[in-house]
Amino acid sequence: MKKVKIRNSEKEFIVGKIVCVGRNYAEHAKELGNEVPKFPIIFLKPPSTLIYDGDNIVHPSYSNEMHHEVELVLLIGKEIKNANDEEAENAITGYGVGLDMTLRDLQNEYRKEGNPWTLAKSFDTCGVISDFVSKEEYRLTGDEKIVLHKNGNIQQNSTVNKMIFSPMEIVKYISERMTLEPGDLIYTGTPEGVSKVERGDVLKSSIENIAQLENKIL
Repeated sequence: MKKVKIRNSEKEFIVGKIVCVGRNYAEHAKELGNEVPKFPIIFLKPPSTLIYDGDNIVHPSYSNEMHHEVELVLLIGKEIKNANDEEAENAITGYGVGLDMTLRDLQNEYRKEGNPWTLAKSFDTCGVISDFVSKEEYRLTGDEKIVLHKNGNIQQNSTVNKMIFSPMEIVKYISERMTLEPGDLIYTGTPEGVSKVERGDVLKSSIENIAQLENKIL
């Protein structure tokens, strides 16, 4: 059972579903040779994959190409289904920073064969998550910088407002297809600059005014 915390409070949530959005930054879609999507591309991670700030990310032995993807993560605070714009916005109770680690070689292989790429996105330690800042404490502007350093060098550097689909649009879209419940997490996609990591690399991930992470690859 994994939990996430609201910073500066006693609030904790047991993590339910982890819903992830792919290709939500146009430049990231282009760098991987993918079309810019017309609607959010959705996949899931099991909660058992989650680790936290300071924990080690384990590079699976069966992959030769693991990539980092820094993301804004939404914490859902109330149950919603078929939400309108206001309900979708109000369901977001906090913001965090996450890493969606991806086995790119496996993902490409599965896509080429027309198979689901769940195993390229769902393996132990592939989901890193920070504590959350409450929306009551901080309101997202969209101008926040989203940055990842690999071994001290900037690798990803963008702003949240470059997302194709906004947090509200993502929550609304997902709620039309599955009920969202308190404790569900939504990873909202990564900007351009993803790259291969090696064992021993240190990743520092941050979103301005929200949170930061530091994790080592083992």
